[in-house]
Amino acid sequence: MQVAIRLQLRLARAGIASRRQCERLIAEGRVSVNGEVVSKPGLKVTSDDIIRYNGCLVDTEKKKIYIALHKPAGYICSDFDPDGRPLAKNLIDGVIKERIFHVGRLDYMSSGLIFFANDGEFSRILTHPSGRVEKEYIVIAGSVIPEGLMERFSRGITIDGIRYSAERAKRVGPRTARIVLIEGKNRELRRIFSSASMSIRKVHRIRIGPVRVVGIPPGHFRNLRTNEIENLMKYARM
Repeated sequence: MQVAIRLQLRLARAGIASRRQCERLIAEGRVSVNGEVVSKPGLKVTSDDIIRYNGCLVDTEKKKIYIALHKPAGYICSDFDPDGRPLAKNLIDGVIKERIFHVGRLDYMSSGLIFFANDGEFSRILTHPSGRVEKEYIVIAGSVIPEGLMERFSRGITIDGIRYSAERAKRVGPRTARIVLIEGKNRELRRIFSSASMSIRKVHRIRIGPVRVVGIPPGHFRNLRTNEIENLMKYARM
């Protein structure tokens, strides 16, 4: 008896993108099942179904790839940029031939550790807030950080109706803070500092869960080790 699973999960397991991103790709009409374009996620498929993404056959037996990249500032985490800015994945594409996607994001001017993989389940576990995977940053401000700002950030700050809260935040120098986030909302750090009328000169991610960026030069990457992958998955499920 064939086991049926949802189409977006099948695509994610094939390394197309994360499950959530696959739902968007389906909605955009970029996926077909047995020759018919599917526009709504949720359809259940089996291994007998012929699935294509952008016209290319989806293969679920691909080798799993897990990459730790030290992204420099000035690179965007996207598959395409209409403004022609450099893509973080281009730092990997020349070496890794398999299709991989970024797991989470770092904004254009931020630097540091980011993962790339072709395992949708790995991406889902590490990026969903319920996984509670810590991301640690060093932030350098354009001026002296006010006393109490980091303490307020740890307690929670609401800006334009959105609540931002750090897992831990501490000023470690007049203009430098060390901040640990769990969820990491869009441009969270920059909005927190902007709310105090401050600019940010540098955002650098030094850690995701138990994996640190130390030892990876800017613009370079390495494969995650088997024990690191296992520890990340365990870390996210703790």
